[in-house]
Amino acid sequence: MDAPLFPLFADLNGRAVLVVGGGAVAGRKVEALLHAGARPRVGAPHLSPALRELAEAGRIDWLPGLFDTRWLAEDVWLVVAATDTATVNQAVARAAEAQRLFVNVVDDAQLSRFHVPAVVERGALQIAISSGGAAPMVARHVRRRLEELFDGAWGQLTALAGRHRPAIRARFPDTAARRRFFDRLLDGPVLELLRRHRPADAESALRQAMADEPPAAAGSVVLVGAGSGDPGLLTLAALRALNQADVILHDRLVSAEVLQLARRDADRIEVGKSARGHSTRQEHIHALMLEHARAGRRVVRLKGGDAFVFGRGGEELQFLRAHGIAYEVVPGITAALACAAHAGIPLTHRDHAQQLRLVTAHCRDSLDTLDWRALAALRQTLVFYMGVAALAQIQARLLEAGLPAATPFALVENGSRPGQRVVSGHLRQLADAATTHAVQSPALLVVGEVAALANELHWYGQAPLPAAPRTSSLSAKTPAATLADAA
Repeated sequence: MDAPLFPLFADLNGRAVLVVGGGAVAGRKVEALLHAGARPRVGAPHLSPALRELAEAGRIDWLPGLFDTRWLAEDVWLVVAATDTATVNQAVARAAEAQRLFVNVVDDAQLSRFHVPAVVERGALQIAISSGGAAPMVARHVRRRLEELFDGAWGQLTALAGRHRPAIRARFPDTAARRRFFDRLLDGPVLELLRRHRPADAESALRQAMADEPPAAAGSVVLVGAGSGDPGLLTLAALRALNQADVILHDRLVSAEVLQLARRDADRIEVGKSARGHSTRQEHIHALMLEHARAGRRVVRLKGGDAFVFGRGGEELQFLRAHGIAYEVVPGITAALACAAHAGIPLTHRDHAQQLRLVTAHCRDSLDTLDWRALAALRQTLVFYMGVAALAQIQARLLEAGLPAATPFALVENGSRPGQRVVSGHLRQLADAATTHAVQSPALLVVGEVAALANELHWYGQAPLPAAPRTSSLSAKTPAATLADAA
């Protein structure tokens, strides 16, 4: 499926729905429709005993015979094709499509225009799970897991909040204030009282929470490290911050998958920096944090990697402290750790590297401030951030400082993401290899003996690409021999 399904809860109460098919599968669809208050019309030559009983009781309308397009009357809202004959299901799908009616074809995701999800139902609270028709058993497994997480008290809580909704909206007309009230409510005793079957006490606790003077809206900023792009590497604290944010100021390289985990109604503002394209000045980022925090909003400053590793996190905290803004920091997995791990490169190794140096190389001025002689020392690992545009200069400086030309390197492009590529070779090949393989940012450069281990220990994505076509003599070498060349 090219695009995800649009989640939709349909109000079918009192509305006609056509179900084509009279067997057990159609019966299950009819049961779900009746539960939703719909008026099913079942078209089939014959009905199962269960469906016949429903028809005799007047709960469904039976349209006897083979499929007829006239069954798609003007008052039909949805169509379900549930026969065991593919040609009939296809005919139903075509006819429904022609009349712009949403149709579900059982066990045929391609013909379906709506899908029936697996549902966890707790009173008015419904949680729907869909695999887009690709793997219904996965959706059912997820439903079982959610059944364990959400007990019946959640349905009672939903009903209680629904009864008091007008009063809550009147008490907290501002959306942000109302959200904070519900955060306090859900963290308070109401849910636990409902679990103890004390509904009157739960209602009293809700009324008391409404009567209490809400704390003044104090804005704050959370510096959150988004890691290298894989949403699975986010910390639980980062997820919590994203779900509580009113405003998210995010870097350009923060992945879409990470942003999708944030609250849907949070304002997202890109404040990324780029060496070649549009960049947001740091002073403007400071001003945005101050503006939104002073307005009482919870601001998440979402940074790729870790905020304190070449992320200007320290500068931003100094600014916030100087202006009296409350802040906290959620660390992220910095690119050196994530990219090296996904490339199979141990950054330290007792046989090959006892030191690790993290270096930024985003501009010529930063290169001029580095101690290249110290960087050229053996038995250490160098990791260069933001160095794609300066690979030729890095190569030249390291060689001039005395680092052997046979020192292994690895370029990790889009580390930990689905499009990860690793290019490996020797230092003398670095710039040419990057050109040959058209390496693009974001990419991390690892230099040192351990970089050769990517060829042996890679586990994520494709095997490393060679810097140049391997000759027969090189291909015969073991990883240990490659490391020996670099010593």
